[in-house]
Amino acid sequence: MTNFKANGLPLLIGSLPMESHEEATKLVLDHTPDIPLWVQLPGFKEEGMISQFLPGLPGFSNDSDKNILDTSKPEFDKEVLEFFEEYLSLSETGADIGSSRFALSGLRAKGFVEFLKQIDEHDYSFKALKGQVTGPITFGTAVKDEQDRDIFYNDQLRDAAIKKLALNARWQASEFSKRGAIPIIFLDEPALAGFGTSAYITITKEDVTQSMDEIVQEIHVQDGLAGVHVCANTQWDMLLESNIDIISFDAFSYFDRFILYPELIKAYFGKGKILAWGIVPTDKAQTIAEQTTKGLIQMLNDQMDELSDKTKIDKKTIISQSFITPSCGTGSLDLDSAKKVLRLTKEVSKAFRLK
Repeated sequence: MTNFKANGLPLLIGSLPMESHEEATKLVLDHTPDIPLWVQLPGFKEEGMISQFLPGLPGFSNDSDKNILDTSKPEFDKEVLEFFEEYLSLSETGADIGSSRFALSGLRAKGFVEFLKQIDEHDYSFKALKGQVTGPITFGTAVKDEQDRDIFYNDQLRDAAIKKLALNARWQASEFSKRGAIPIIFLDEPALAGFGTSAYITITKEDVTQSMDEIVQEIHVQDGLAGVHVCANTQWDMLLESNIDIISFDAFSYFDRFILYPELIKAYFGKGKILAWGIVPTDKAQTIAEQTTKGLIQMLNDQMDELSDKTKIDKKTIISQSFITPSCGTGSLDLDSAKKVLRLTKEVSKAFRLK
């Protein structure tokens, strides 16, 4: 997929503070008509970025409101066996995942169902379609066992979780491919902002990249692009040297940290890979209210000029391998602020493409 060019197009991060999946999808299509995405509405508890991907895992119970996999259940060993048997059957034969535990359920992914419905009704040729799964580090450190231990430190449960996320990513990519669009599937990894701190002291770079690689490989099987979104700072060398195709970072607040790796960024661009510049802030309503399209364009121009100067990469090349995005999702904002984020993203992208 090294021939794919982002060309400064706008791209969104998955969540919106709305109650109607139909209206949320229409809003997305209006602001990002070339590469729309399916939305998560966190007002619905079953659409939380952790709970959305729990069903189908051994130890899961629909009766619990907590993100727990209970290994003490009498039927747990049987559930583990059935899980891996189904995984092997699907991964080895290439059979359709749509009717398996590895597809998102209609209850927990109403946004995905509505997205496909509106895409199918749309008389338009999309450049790509975007989906997302929760990244393996975020998922594995947020889900607990019955003794409140992170499942990432349980080899069996970590393996199951990664395989569940990987085949779900492949399923999404397959659905997009069926519609003649290039699939873009993001791994949302807010937990990587804490990588290297005492909270994650026992997780190594190899743990991170190996966990992500298994998911990336399944996306690549469908000729899709695999992205990772980190909504704050992290050890960017780890991602720049990985098999990820798109790195989404908060350019508004953390560009000064990201630019500390000029040689790695140069090598990353040399492979035809893409940066998603989160230039539109999403952290606070007041910060959003203070932003103008002109001001954000100037900030992004300055950042790209600095990157060009430090890496000796032509600015045209940088733009051709860049998306313009919000710094994070907007699900925790008020609706007016969220709509302004979408509008600013669209306008900044348009200005760069016209230029």
